[in-house]
Amino acid sequence: MSDPSAPARAFRFTGRWQDYAPIAFTNLLLTIVTLGIYTFWGRARTRRYLWSRTRFIDDRLEYTGTGLELFLGYVIAFFVIVLPFGIVNLAIQGTLMRGHQGAAAVTGMIVYLAILYLVGVARFRALRYRLSRTYWHGIRGGSSQAGLGYGWRYFWQTIVATFTVYLLMPWSMVRLWNQRWNAMSFGSLPFRSHARWQPVFGRFLLFYLLPVILFGAVALLVAAIGFSGGFDGPRRTVPSPGMVLAIALGGLAFYIVFFGVLGLIAMTFYAAFFREAVGATSLGSLDFGFEATTRDWILLYLGNLALVVVTFGIGAIFLQYRNWAFFIRHLNAYGEIAVDDLLQSRERAPGQGEGLLDAFDVGAF
Repeated sequence: MSDPSAPARAFRFTGRWQDYAPIAFTNLLLTIVTLGIYTFWGRARTRRYLWSRTRFIDDRLEYTGTGLELFLGYVIAFFVIVLPFGIVNLAIQGTLMRGHQGAAAVTGMIVYLAILYLVGVARFRALRYRLSRTYWHGIRGGSSQAGLGYGWRYFWQTIVATFTVYLLMPWSMVRLWNQRWNAMSFGSLPFRSHARWQPVFGRFLLFYLLPVILFGAVALLVAAIGFSGGFDGPRRTVPSPGMVLAIALGGLAFYIVFFGVLGLIAMTFYAAFFREAVGATSLGSLDFGFEATTRDWILLYLGNLALVVVTFGIGAIFLQYRNWAFFIRHLNAYGEIAVDDLLQSRERAPGQGEGLLDAFDVGAF
């Protein structure tokens, strides 16, 4: 039972997995029967349920997007972007077969850079679309920008982070968060974000340096055990049993750290990133906050993993529900908003959905 003396939260999620289960299983069945085509309608149906069970202050959210919009967006992206890139890729393969490696490499690099730019555009337009289909008190969100400028910023900031061997990835992530949300609005109120990357850099550095420390430790372990055991003779090249054991132990340690400890440390970074990014975002006089700790993220991840493993993959249909519930239950807002003064957005709503994001398979629910 909830504490009646506790302060009311701005965001509340009232959904139950028992109510969502029929939607999830129906979506799965129809997606299989239609060979994947129903995916877009299933996504819209899921969002309508989750939005309708999300209450902000005194009213529920409403999602008005349709499966047809999402499907048309994907079809347009496929014929305008994916199919031409596929043809270019075949041309690159033909160039390689004719022995023109240099031309193929240059063409491949140009294609990669073009895709990188379009991924940025896709991320912006997907957020703009979801806001334009989200209503609260009959007011919706949106943006006056098409995302082309954001695509360029995503392009060069990702390149900068790459050339620093990803050391500046927190800088890139925080700047792009600010630039994306500062271009959005809800009704007549603009979003504002001034997140800083310095507060989260320490946790990222720990995540960044761990593989280096791991490689060094494994190399020293292999060298120590191997040289202590030596080889079976000065002229033999077959490693000793000690060397084989050292390599096996090193591989096991590498696997455990990368899929265990490294993942946990990554969650400490993402927990700090979301607290900083969401906490620096505002809408008019409303300030947002995200209260999930590293422990909360770890429990979510382990719960999702257990659900998928125990159900042999079928439980994956509940991950969208769990992730949305997690986000809303840790999201909060502080301040006041004058509903009577909140005017309808004048931004033109996009006509179709997140086609680019689906086409490049980088979509966020």
